[in-house]
Amino acid sequence: MPYLEPTLVVASAARTTNGNSGVITPAGDGETINFNVRVTAASGTTPSLAFSVEWSNDATNFAVPETADTFTAITTTIERVKGFERKAKFYRLVWAITGTTPSFTFQVYEYMTA
Repeated sequence: MPYLEPTLVVASAARTTNGNSGVITPAGDGETINFNVRVTAASGTTPSLAFSVEWSNDATNFAVPETADTFTAITTTIERVKGFERKAKFYRLVWAITGTTPSFTFQVYEYMTA
């Protein structure tokens, strides 16, 4: 199955606190959305970065993510790809950063099937 060109949904930046991508409309109509998370720097004592996908049909009210809508926690530099079943018209990526003086530099791309 062909993939559409990747779409940058979270620009590369150093982050030290929890955050989210804001509302995103997927780039295609596929049933699966694949995310490529690229962590290029990680520091602090026991740093941890957890991602989840929250879904919404109105771009305002987002559902609490199920276990299937989460990534395994990231603790170091890594490139990780994970696919998620599309569950609504809109989504946002949410991240939680924990540890002692943690910092992660990361970016995220969306890959949709054509």
